[in-house]
Amino acid sequence: MRLGGKLAAAIEVLEQVESRHRPISEALKDWGVVHRFAGSGDRAAIGNIVYDAMRWRASSAWVMAAEAPRAVVLATIARRWELGAAGVEKAVSGDPHAPEPLTDDERSRLETGDLADAPDHVRADIPEWAATRFERVFGADWVAEGEALALRPPLDMRANRPKAERAKVRDGLAKFGALATPYSPDGVRIPATAGDGRHPNVQVEPAFQKGWFEIQDEGSQIAALMIGAKAGQQVLDLCAGAGGKTLALASIMGGKGRVVATDSDRVRLAPIFERIKRADAHSVEVREAGAALDDLSGKMDTVLIDAPCTGSGVWRRRPDSKWKLTERALGNRLGEQAALLSLGAQYVKPGGRLVYVTCSLLPEENTDQLAAFAVASPAFRVVPPREALATSEIGPGLADAALMTANGVVLSPRRTATDGFFVGVLQRQ
Repeated sequence: MRLGGKLAAAIEVLEQVESRHRPISEALKDWGVVHRFAGSGDRAAIGNIVYDAMRWRASSAWVMAAEAPRAVVLATIARRWELGAAGVEKAVSGDPHAPEPLTDDERSRLETGDLADAPDHVRADIPEWAATRFERVFGADWVAEGEALALRPPLDMRANRPKAERAKVRDGLAKFGALATPYSPDGVRIPATAGDGRHPNVQVEPAFQKGWFEIQDEGSQIAALMIGAKAGQQVLDLCAGAGGKTLALASIMGGKGRVVATDSDRVRLAPIFERIKRADAHSVEVREAGAALDDLSGKMDTVLIDAPCTGSGVWRRRPDSKWKLTERALGNRLGEQAALLSLGAQYVKPGGRLVYVTCSLLPEENTDQLAAFAVASPAFRVVPPREALATSEIGPGLADAALMTANGVVLSPRRTATDGFFVGVLQRQ
């Protein structure tokens, strides 16, 4: 397919995403089923256009003075892919499968449009209602934080220690430009792509099939390391989901000890079984969704609450969710998080830890939650963030790069080149 046809396809997919409120991944999959003539490279390029258009939807719409998928796609290709108005005009000319030719107004806006007079939330490419929250967390840097959250993410992996050291995984993926991550001792990174480039499908590599590594953002790896789990301990992962942090904990503990994993949703929990098998994580014990945990009360060295949240920290990977999130949805999450903290606390033994993690950057889900819990639960003290980092295996420099709050560590694409995470550690007196 020529670029013009890819632009038309991206516009069609975006119209489906917006009119039918569908996730990008589903809309792209259905488009590929209907248009079987499109090769894998074409589908990847179309996907890149769609995801980038959603990452920069607010700023593109401002430049074009229009929010329609066509306007957003044209601005994305002209400004972010650096084709300019001339490059876009060339792409839509002489191709019967391309969108309609540029209008005079579109051409003018692509040539001269800028964000000089745009509101701050538009320059940050975040929802307007989230602007005050970002400013509260990041202060004067909040627009730059939003801009970084709209960039493409790298592909991060975690070496599974019982099977392979990081150097072995990195060397095995050297053909893809793999590098060691700066903070996690197990992290390997393939840098973000540009334009119509795509990340390699590392899951077909023999090393993945052998369980040498798992795909996991370095921010998530840092969260697992901050838990401070040691070989021989007992750890409860109360919101295990697909098991990313569960497997990281089993690896950190060298397979010695016990990691109990459960989740309230059996669908979220389902992938964990295959992942455990591939990683040979024999120290992981899965409790089915809703199973009683009474036998664990007051016995666990650490309880991890990887809380359900708005997901605002992973907007660069799921940009469509950025524009679907509402303040009402945020309010619903807050009640769930508070309940999980109270539930998890009862399983922590004296001297043990309760670790609270979200992939969010919104203060209500992070510092506010832990502050409220600490007031209501005097048996627990907040472990100062620098103290929590000092007792982990995390590489030097993170304490200076990350945002240190009174009760937790905030990671972000701009500061730590990771997804957005909050990690707070409490200890039972």
